[in-house]
Amino acid sequence: MPNSLAPDQLLTAYSIGIFPMADDTGELHWLAPDPRCIIELDAFKISRSLRSAIARNVFDVTVDESFEDVIDACADRPDGTWISPEIRSAYVALHRLGFAHSVESRQESRLVGGLYGVAIGGAFFGESMFHYETDASKVALAALVQRMLDRGYVLLDIQFMTEHLRQFGAIEIPRTDYETRLEAAVGMGCAFVGDEPRDDR
Repeated sequence: MPNSLAPDQLLTAYSIGIFPMADDTGELHWLAPDPRCIIELDAFKISRSLRSAIARNVFDVTVDESFEDVIDACADRPDGTWISPEIRSAYVALHRLGFAHSVESRQESRLVGGLYGVAIGGAFFGESMFHYETDASKVALAALVQRMLDRGYVLLDIQFMTEHLRQFGAIEIPRTDYETRLEAAVGMGCAFVGDEPRDDR
């Protein structure tokens, strides 16, 4: 297991299916769930109401314009958060290096929802999402899936199953299957931003 949140160690951990979370005391834990929750990109489910919100352009979607605001909003939860100051600093560092990304939903330029995660090769590891307006985080997730499809990504890892994620077609797969998919995905040259693919490793 890695013993720090240095960028190289954090990227290595993600590349083998391990990620960090902090408990309510701030202590860091490294997790590798079995089964693992993913969303199959070509089986992503969009409800009628969400499809309508997208069609009506209820929200403007942006990418990487407010990464720190997104992670702060994700951490601001009344029931506590696993995003400790140490974790926040680590992901901001990954963002500055081009590996962590945010997708934002806006209304009249105001940030009202979004998500963030880590991209390595053809894999995106979703970390957290938030919303201040109905459907704002869902629109950001739909935009993420479309962006991944457009750019040749093959794996959307969402770590743990929740009822909220199940509505989008999330499934659980055995860790052995996940590791096979992960190994293939991280070796790809997909680019989350920019016009040309790049080697994330």
